[in-house]
Amino acid sequence: MSISSNPESDLEWRAEHSEDWRFTPDPRDSDPVHPDDALFALESSGEAHVVAAVALEGLSIRARVLVADQYAAIATILRDAAACPDPWVGPDPTLDPAWRDPQDRTPAQVRAERRDIAGRAAALDLSVRLGLSESMIRGRAHDADTLQERCPKVWAAFRAGGVSEQNAGTAAQHAATLPADDRGSWAAFDDAVEQAARSLTPGRFRLRARIVRERVHPEHIDERHQRATADRTVWITGEPDGMATLSIFGPAAGLHRSYRRIDDQARHLRAQPDETRTLAQLRTDVAADLLLDGDVEVSGMPVRNMDAATSAPIDPSGSATGVAPAHDSPAAPAARRRDRVSIAITVPVMTLLGQGDEPAVLHGYGPIDTETARRLAGEASSWVRILTHPVTGTVLDVDRTTYRVPNALRRWLGVRDPVCIAPGCLRLARDCDIDHRRDWQYGGITADTNLAPLCESHHVVKTKSRMTLYRDETTGARWWVTPTHLAVPVDPPPF
Repeated sequence: MSISSNPESDLEWRAEHSEDWRFTPDPRDSDPVHPDDALFALESSGEAHVVAAVALEGLSIRARVLVADQYAAIATILRDAAACPDPWVGPDPTLDPAWRDPQDRTPAQVRAERRDIAGRAAALDLSVRLGLSESMIRGRAHDADTLQERCPKVWAAFRAGGVSEQNAGTAAQHAATLPADDRGSWAAFDDAVEQAARSLTPGRFRLRARIVRERVHPEHIDERHQRATADRTVWITGEPDGMATLSIFGPAAGLHRSYRRIDDQARHLRAQPDETRTLAQLRTDVAADLLLDGDVEVSGMPVRNMDAATSAPIDPSGSATGVAPAHDSPAAPAARRRDRVSIAITVPVMTLLGQGDEPAVLHGYGPIDTETARRLAGEASSWVRILTHPVTGTVLDVDRTTYRVPNALRRWLGVRDPVCIAPGCLRLARDCDIDHRRDWQYGGITADTNLAPLCESHHVVKTKSRMTLYRDETTGARWWVTPTHLAVPVDPPPF
């Protein structure tokens, strides 16, 4: 097997030989007593590995080409939606000479909003069709546009299968942060990273791309750092088995100092007599203690139960909710105090009484361990009762003259639909608008059959695009119909 030294022809050769593996006999299909002589010779020579490895390279190249084609197609569709928004948001009202905007906006402002809404609706439609999140759809379109404009060499290599999706995304991410009016820095970055994008693994390429970007950027790092500091943020990600990951994005110097403090105190605790926790466990406990109390418990006792206390409603099966103060760990002095923070938790009554094992649910996360749920419920200082049928204190319907959603009804909607009901959205109901499926101005009532949580972004898309929500009045089933006539059932509650 000879391979060309030309990168592009080499890629084509490997892609062509990606089917070779199909002609290699599977050793499991051979007679174990009388193995095929040719197969035995192939395996003993090592040639079978070469054939399979080259074929696998070819499959990877073909897969990269298909992924790059998807990036290009997504970008084209979103650009087309912005250029021609009518299929997504309806006819342009500003073309009517008698048109007057009720919000006193200019035609240019209305057209800009139409382009924006059309792009959002198109992204939502594609996310359903491709099984990707809207942020991934918009991200891929943005990366494709950035690479085509600022890194044409990396883009060409990506389209040919020579650059992985991870490396293409890294190149786009860094190129997008270069000045919008400095084409020289774009070209310098593209020239410097093309070969590295082809040959380096994603981890090494991220380091290379970041260093190259720092070198070619025309602005001084002090100016860029001051601007980047405005983007600092914190977010939490749910993990299996009642765990979560807390992430912080901020100035490197401060975070390195914070980590060093955590590490120093963890190592100090590790040196104490009878300490059994690992260094990784100690770092986690120290960081959590510092965030909760501003101090670290220096005894050898494990730092346990460091979560905040909770409140939440009874669910339709007879669950309960309480508002409980945050508590101290068993080893903490009585004088120590934590800020009172409330979170929502749904606890099945039989589990609460010790007669069942149905897990409790932490809103925004999912199932949590029974011991923690019972303790939090026991510390609750107040309760709210909500059932699926009308009971004292629970409002499922109100008079047509009332537009405002009562608190009890809002709480019930948060139990029925814990997150935004737009396809794929996980924004918590408490952070959403309560949308009238049939608009109030067109006779929609304020009732649970006509209400549901929608995040601000999807509320705008539903109101101003051809994305439509339907409900079967007999079964209660709900579904969306996208502007391209795709019917999408409302996702079931995630927890």
